[in-house]
Amino acid sequence: MGNWRGHLKTITAHKLLVMKYCFQLGLYRQGLAHDLSKYGPREFLVGAKYYQGDHSPNEAERLATGVSSAWLHHKGRNKHHLEYWIDYDPGQGFAMGGMKMPARYVAEMFCDRVAASRIYQGDRYTDASPWEYYAKSADHYLLHPETRALLERLLQMLRDQGEERTLAYIREDVLHPRDYRSRPRTPR
Repeated sequence: MGNWRGHLKTITAHKLLVMKYCFQLGLYRQGLAHDLSKYGPREFLVGAKYYQGDHSPNEAERLATGVSSAWLHHKGRNKHHLEYWIDYDPGQGFAMGGMKMPARYVAEMFCDRVAASRIYQGDRYTDASPWEYYAKSADHYLLHPETRALLERLLQMLRDQGEERTLAYIREDVLHPRDYRSRPRTPR
């Protein structure tokens, strides 16, 4: 069955890190539910079989078989993936396109990308890592323009201003702008 222990350790470390970030943003339900489908047999068994340790087993499955059954299952059940939001776009002559993602799922996608970069890169991780990974493939992503702009702004902010400032911005200005603006600010 491949390396089921390594796979379990990797997906659990990733899930816990995403959960930590989501909790910092006030996204408690999303943090708890993040990637639960990876623990089911349709995704877990394939992930264990193609476990690599330094990148997604979905890539290895895709190379070996031509398609990743685990990824097809995963992306259809997890709203933090941009691929979940691809549909026929009536505004583009019903060509395939990215639909606008709610901010809470863009925030979770950001957390997911940061956590994945941290887990797979280990000591080589920098705040620029998630942006660099995204930028390598950005030209072929089907994203709604507003979703793309928000995700890119967050990844660039992380790169340029760091994790603490970016998480505060997401919490205060992206997810809960009215909640935070109506409260008296405490000096920093």
